[in-house]
Amino acid sequence: MKFKIQREAFLKPLQQVIGVVERRQTLPVLGNVLVNAAKKQVKLTATDLEVELQAQVTVAVTEPGDITLPARKLLDICRTLPDEAELDISVKNDRALIKSGKSRFTLSTLPASEFPVIDKLKSAHKISLPQNELLQLIERTSFAMAQQDVRYYLNGLMLEPAAGILRAVATDGHRLAMCQISADTGDAGEQQVIVPRKGVQELQRLLEDSDSTVQVEIGSNHIRITTEELRFTSKLIDGRFPDYQRVIPKNVDKQLVVDRELLRQALTRTSILSNEKYRGIRLEVSKNIIKIQAHNPEQEEAVEEIDARYDDENLVVGFNVTYLLDVLNVLSYPEVVIFLNDANSSALIQQPGAEACRYVVMPMRL
Repeated sequence: MKFKIQREAFLKPLQQVIGVVERRQTLPVLGNVLVNAAKKQVKLTATDLEVELQAQVTVAVTEPGDITLPARKLLDICRTLPDEAELDISVKNDRALIKSGKSRFTLSTLPASEFPVIDKLKSAHKISLPQNELLQLIERTSFAMAQQDVRYYLNGLMLEPAAGILRAVATDGHRLAMCQISADTGDAGEQQVIVPRKGVQELQRLLEDSDSTVQVEIGSNHIRITTEELRFTSKLIDGRFPDYQRVIPKNVDKQLVVDRELLRQALTRTSILSNEKYRGIRLEVSKNIIKIQAHNPEQEEAVEEIDARYDDENLVVGFNVTYLLDVLNVLSYPEVVIFLNDANSSALIQQPGAEACRYVVMPMRL
């Protein structure tokens, strides 16, 4: 294998795939990146057996070939070389030689045949949608995923294609985020798949705010998302996601409309004096006013009052302030609507007149 490439052209795909390379791994080959050099293209692939990332770059290849190289060392070499340096990469026997100007690096290799690669997806359904819309869908829901919950099916993001829409749902048992967008779902039919937390985080890092089309393929065990320069493949979590429709409050009779940024700032200030462990705050809602209170074990107190549109009976309800702030941070409309029933019922939060994204936060006893 032999090819020459500009540092910047090689560095970008390398940085894209490096996120899944674990610093400690059971198999030595998982610490390597697979380099496939064909006639006019070099593909870089990295995996941790759960998530696989593949990026490609166009380059004139002198001698085609496949090999695996130590991923972190290769990245560090490329990163520390001067801008616009040219890399001359060649492999002979079980050693790789990287030359750039007067710099020479010899790296150990492992054969490409040892590298685990996911080729075809079984019985895959295909969905097409703009890259930025998929990114927004993930960003508006993924914050509600559980972390290391024994209910393993909560440690991921549920994707549900239906007729002309793609829906994403995440919950940790205390709050729920649901969002949907229009998408060309073709004959995908209705199905539910759960993408693991690490895969979701990698997608957030890799997807760009671009209107270029991405292809989503959902197979029996894997999901694959392909952009113009990147291919992401992840195992799916084998489990049944909770019936999220049952969690969304129905027949809520009290409606509170408030300036989103005003509420966000008031909650942020109040949270400073909330209990560090439980993060509880109290909302006292009366005619056109929200009073926000927080206490902590040191007998400290924070009180905020803000204007709102509310014309119903007075209500006092407690929430985890972090859960409320997480929702307000992903919404973009100037105002937010909070639907309430009583002190023991969950709150439903959404943008005025928009049901595409809905958020549920369970109450706290204070």
